[in-house]
Amino acid sequence: MSANALETEVKFYVRNLDRVKSRLEELKARLIQGRILETNIRFDLPGAPLRAEGKVLRLRRDTSVKLTYKSASTNEQGVLSREEIEFDVGDFDKGKRFLESLGYQKLVYYEKYRTTYELNDSFVMLDELPYGNFVEIEAGTVDVIRTVAHKLHLKWETAIGTSYNALLDRARKHLSVAFEDLSFAEFRGIPVEAAHLEVRAADT
Repeated sequence: MSANALETEVKFYVRNLDRVKSRLEELKARLIQGRILETNIRFDLPGAPLRAEGKVLRLRRDTSVKLTYKSASTNEQGVLSREEIEFDVGDFDKGKRFLESLGYQKLVYYEKYRTTYELNDSFVMLDELPYGNFVEIEAGTVDVIRTVAHKLHLKWETAIGTSYNALLDRARKHLSVAFEDLSFAEFRGIPVEAAHLEVRAADT
C-alpha cells in the first residue's frame, strides 16, 4: 500500500465475511478505512501486451484517485509478489482521458466494496466483489502473512494465486456469460459458487 514498493499479498475466498470481521475486532485490529466502493479501470494497449506480460496499469477511485503500475508477479505458495508504483492523480476523468490520449484502452472495468484493517504489521482487506467475498492480506514477508492468516482461522492451502480479473475469466467460462466488466449490475441475479471461480473457501 506504499507509493513505490514490493507488494506481497495473498487472497482467500470466504463464505462468511462477517465472521472474519468479528475475529479482527477480537484481535484489536485497527480500522484503517471503513467500507467503501472502489471503481477501477484496467488499461492496456491494443493487443493487450501488458496483460500478456502479466503487468497491470490501473486507474482507481475510492476516497482518492490513484494511478497504479504493477510488474509481473511471482507466485510462492499462493502469495503474489510484484513491484508496485502508485501515486495520486486527483481527477478520475482527466486520468482516464490522459491514458486514452496516449493510446491506452479499457481492458476491463471492475468494482468492489473494501474495508481495510491493520494487524500485526499487515493490512487486511475485506473485499466484497460481485461474484463473492474475499480476504486479502498484504505484508512485508510471507511469514507475517501466514501468521495473520492463521490468526484469522483461514486455511493456508486455499490461498488464491491469481487476480480478481482472472477469477472473472473463470466465472464467465463456467456461467457462460458474455459481459466483460466485473460490476454488481452485471452479476445481479446470477448465483456464483466457489466452483465457478475454481477456488475453495478458506473459512470452512
